Amino acid sequence: MSKEFEIAREFEVDATREQVWDAFTTGTGGWLWPMDAPEPREGGTGPFGSTVVTWDPPHRYTNRVANVEGIAEQTLNQLDYTIEPREGGRHAWVRYVHSGIFVEDWDNQYDGADKHTDFYLHTMREYLTHFAPRPVAFTTLDGPEASKAADALSTAVRGLGLAEDVPAGTTVEVRGPDKGLFPAVVDYHNPYFLGLRSDDALIRVFGRNHWGAPVGISVHDFAPGADAKADAAAWQRWLDEVFA
Repeated sequence: MSKEFEIAREFEVDATREQVWDAFTTGTGGWLWPMDAPEPREGGTGPFGSTVVTWDPPHRYTNRVANVEGIAEQTLNQLDYTIEPREGGRHAWVRYVHSGIFVEDWDNQYDGADKHTDFYLHTMREYLTHFAPRPVAFTTLDGPEASKAADALSTAVRGLGLAEDVPAGTTVEVRGPDKGLFPAVVDYHNPYFLGLRSDDALIRVFGRNHWGAPVGISVHDFAPGADAKADAAAWQRWLDEVFA
């Protein structure tokens, strides 16, 4: 049954209003995934065939799309961003509202979108604090069928050489592709997601097995000369080995 939804968040971030605006409009690859920049005017074209409803830089931006391409579970999607300066412009306050209509499996779809929102917005703050405006090589991958198991996120965490209950804020040594080791900080960890921040990358592990999908990994690689194809091949090998 079709039903409307709304997911709203308000938060402050240690970045200027202009930096936050850029992250939402042109820098999405640094924290979400690369998207075409919106046409800078009301009525212009936005990402995924959306229309720019509000364009007031660097204060407010809204886009809306009906019959979302490639998403059978949704018939309307709107994203609304409001950004205001704080502390003389050194920080920014953000109100983010994601709304629309889910047409099936409403509770599961809403729960997934709600929890992903917190992880994505946290990742945006990590990007703004530690990496912006460095260029990024982005890749995202799904694990094999075995990564849909109920304990799949725990399997991925152990595969990285980490304790299942490792708390956010811990500095760790991570076992990555080809058993290579690298230092990182656990910047986010709950029963659904794990976030790792190294000197040159944000590595996001998505426990989408909770919603009946495979575990996913996204890599935002800010190293000079980063190669998204090489990252994809390496982390796909890792996923396939961990869930073999």
